[in-house]
Amino acid sequence: MKIKFEQKNLFCLPWAQTILGTHLKGKVNFMALGWLTRVNFSPAMLGICVNKNNASHEAIIDTGEFSVNLPSSDMVEITDYVGLVLAKRADKSDLFEVYYGELKSAPLIQSCPLSIECKVTQTVNLPTNSFFIAEIINIYTEDRYLTDGKPDIEKIKPFLLTMPDNRFWPIGNCLGNAWNAGKKIKKIKDAKK
Repeated sequence: MKIKFEQKNLFCLPWAQTILGTHLKGKVNFMALGWLTRVNFSPAMLGICVNKNNASHEAIIDTGEFSVNLPSSDMVEITDYVGLVLAKRADKSDLFEVYYGELKSAPLIQSCPLSIECKVTQTVNLPTNSFFIAEIINIYTEDRYLTDGKPDIEKIKPFLLTMPDNRFWPIGNCLGNAWNAGKKIKKIKDAKK
């Protein structure tokens, strides 16, 4: 039997854990970011949700740019640190070796297997957060994280965040191929038409 539970418990779904990169008053800043999603195919866009009281929110409003960096599972400690410490109280600019692509206010993290530079196209104001919709300008990785020219999750080794238990989880084994695993059922259903 299904049970009803509080809406806030919806956040128990897993989300990819990332590190948000911004420029706060001209200085590099980072924060742990778990609230993000793809929102458009062409042009490629993603959306992130940032609390209005967070310094990174101010930075995105000021510059209109940010980066999303996908850390590997061996970066759990430093990823958690950038989420624990507020930019208003600590300088996080020296935590990572930084590089830049086309955007000058979207610092990219060298040690992250995959980094995305983004330019904001729309901001949706919500009660406590802003949902920033951004065009993906470029995605950066290295050959060692690719298989057949595509990012390989087993090589990247990302991890997930679950809430409200506030825990990090590794990615498990592949269960099947998207747009392929359901073909057997589709074939049966199509045959009945």
